[in-house]
Amino acid sequence: GKMYPTLNLSTSDDSNLSGVDPQRLQELTHRSLKVSIIIVLGVMITLGNIAVLLVITSSVAGWSRNSRYFLLSLTAADSAFGLLVMPLNLWVSLLKDYTTGPDALCHIVAFCNATVYSTCMYTLATISLERYVAVFYPLQYSSLMTRRRALLLIAFAWCFPLFLLWPISFPGGIIEVHFSTASLVCNPSYSTNVAYSLSLTGFIFFPCSIVMTYANLRVWCAAKRQRLKLRKYGCEHRSRRNVASRVLVPVMAAYYTCWTPCMAAMIYNAISGSSVPEWIEFVVVWLPTSNGFLNCIFYFWINRSFRRKFHLIIQRLSLALCPELADTLGCCSASETQFVSGFLDNNNSVHERSSSVSSTCTLVTLA
Repeated sequence: GKMYPTLNLSTSDDSNLSGVDPQRLQELTHRSLKVSIIIVLGVMITLGNIAVLLVITSSVAGWSRNSRYFLLSLTAADSAFGLLVMPLNLWVSLLKDYTTGPDALCHIVAFCNATVYSTCMYTLATISLERYVAVFYPLQYSSLMTRRRALLLIAFAWCFPLFLLWPISFPGGIIEVHFSTASLVCNPSYSTNVAYSLSLTGFIFFPCSIVMTYANLRVWCAAKRQRLKLRKYGCEHRSRRNVASRVLVPVMAAYYTCWTPCMAAMIYNAISGSSVPEWIEFVVVWLPTSNGFLNCIFYFWINRSFRRKFHLIIQRLSLALCPELADTLGCCSASETQFVSGFLDNNNSVHERSSSVSSTCTLVTLA
């Protein structure tokens, strides 16, 4: 008797799937694998940014107040990938069947997706701009990059995308939205308004890319010239050789690798009205979210002061939560921890002068 419901369910599913487009049916068969990839990526991004948040909420040697503001903005934008974008789209894909078309919920989710993506790009651009000012105008930095201007830049990075993208949130507005079973994302149908779609790339991707490329290239060239001068006078430390290349090159390579395919697919869809193949669409749509995890590595973990502060925080947490486990693992005592903290954060000690709010691209003057 227990076999009949199972047989009837299978027959009902088969009859429902028989009327589905073959391409959509193939996309649905890959849903479980795609959901698993999205969940794993979301967990990595969330855990990585939680670790970053634990450190930058406290003082870090060599990081100014403005630096912490920009880093907190970047961490918040990256965390939104794992805490907002991924749950919303998974929720829509699991609870809704979009064979009959989009609805108001999908417009809201698409608006959130586009806003988080754009805010992340603008935040990366503001960090590059702050790096440029810190390197080329070190004496005027306090007057050029005041606390008020830093907060205004951060507010612009978060509010301007809202202004540009608010039409996406309205059903029946200037652009249509659909749920893609290939990428499991609520996406705008860019071909329904080519002018608006191309204007988004003109106001978001290209300006941010230009600012990042120009600022980081100038910093890299300045660091290279400085390294050559230090080598000429025999003052260069071996441990600091090619630091600019080890920091700035991966940052820019990760940025263009993660964001360019997504923008190219967007422009292709807007002009041709066609979509890219299933797995290519899935990769190019979710690839920018991986930049939220890579930023944790390139902007934070490469920095020696960040790693020292993180180890200190872990020691304090382990001593507070489980002193026996801390002794077993060989962590220092509370008094020793306080001594190390005071030594590392001592204003009289010599800290490396960072050329940005987050990297260890050190530019030391010959004097």
